Amino acid sequence: MPAKRQASVKSIKRRARKSQKVTLGRAKEFSYRGYSLEDLKKMDMQSLLKILPSRARRSLLREMNHDQRRAHLNLIGTDSYVKTHVRDLVIIPQYVGKIVDLYNGHAYVKFDIKPEMIGHYLGEFALTRKDVKHSGPGVGATRSSKFMPLK
Repeated sequence: MPAKRQASVKSIKRRARKSQKVTLGRAKEFSYRGYSLEDLKKMDMQSLLKILPSRARRSLLREMNHDQRRAHLNLIGTDSYVKTHVRDLVIIPQYVGKIVDLYNGHAYVKFDIKPEMIGHYLGEFALTRKDVKHSGPGVGATRSSKFMPLK
């Protein structure tokens, strides 16, 4: 009877890893350029502008127009739900947790503002165009385009 082969160190470690129960760790703590959400909410606008991307910084440095100001006041206020057409409003930390119903040109798209959205525009989260879904060739197609390969 042949002697039992010794397991390699690598295989022992692999077996030990597989035998351990895989536990899902806690969700990673959010940070935006090294600042936690609480720190961002406590910041004044000048400090916040220093860490935002340049396009968002420029938009916030210029004064808000009437529609932006109205949407901003609604989002800052006690309302947790805002319905708006304003797509060019930069998301700041005070908006996190609010629900926005944003018009995309056809219908309203509802989404809640998450910490990862800080520094982006509202319009980025309500797409204005649908994905194109082509079907087979239609009536009047040329002979060469009627060819459908068999799979």
